[in-house]
Amino acid sequence: MPPDPTPPVPAAAPSIRIQPLPYEALLEARPLAAIDLVVVHCTELPDLAMAREYGERVLHPSGTGNSGHFYIDRDGSVLQYVEPGRIAHHVRGYNPRSIGIELVNTGRYPDWLHARHQAMDEAYPPVQVQALVDLALHLRRTLPSLRHIAGHEDLDTEQVPASDDPSLNVARKRDPGPLFPWAQVLRATGLERLAGEAREAVPPPL
Repeated sequence: MPPDPTPPVPAAAPSIRIQPLPYEALLEARPLAAIDLVVVHCTELPDLAMAREYGERVLHPSGTGNSGHFYIDRDGSVLQYVEPGRIAHHVRGYNPRSIGIELVNTGRYPDWLHARHQAMDEAYPPVQVQALVDLALHLRRTLPSLRHIAGHEDLDTEQVPASDDPSLNVARKRDPGPLFPWAQVLRATGLERLAGEAREAVPPPL
């Protein structure tokens, strides 16, 4: 089903706290019209403070690190670490066309690649999910080409050796995981999930 071209009106405009990462100005700029995809992540860390610390780490020769654009805490608080007009490093192969939204959730922390620690059993609180919906609707109104949504696990499907047993393979990325309420989010936002074969059918914008 194609996305609804007219997004529903959110119950309330999202309140977004702007807290740019120290290296935000070093990230490559892009036109907002290039953005057609939202990628939903979970932090796989215990709290927002640790997620911020990880986001501030410089990992690339450009002086930048890995981070989403927006972070949503368990209480529904929304923070912007990278402005949408900058390309953040949050998903391999899709960064130039996408907005990364990180939901604070423990995921597989602290043994992300341990073969016997692959369950992701922390539920997403309703207030956090509603904040995601409101943010997605806000982005639909401000980003003219936004039509698609995906989970990190939809786009990065690489299997890697388990940390405890290299003879076993585990998913490099599993977020947002099995407890993420996809049906609710798709229905509320009118965005189309980009997953499976649909990834290949939709080329990135020029």
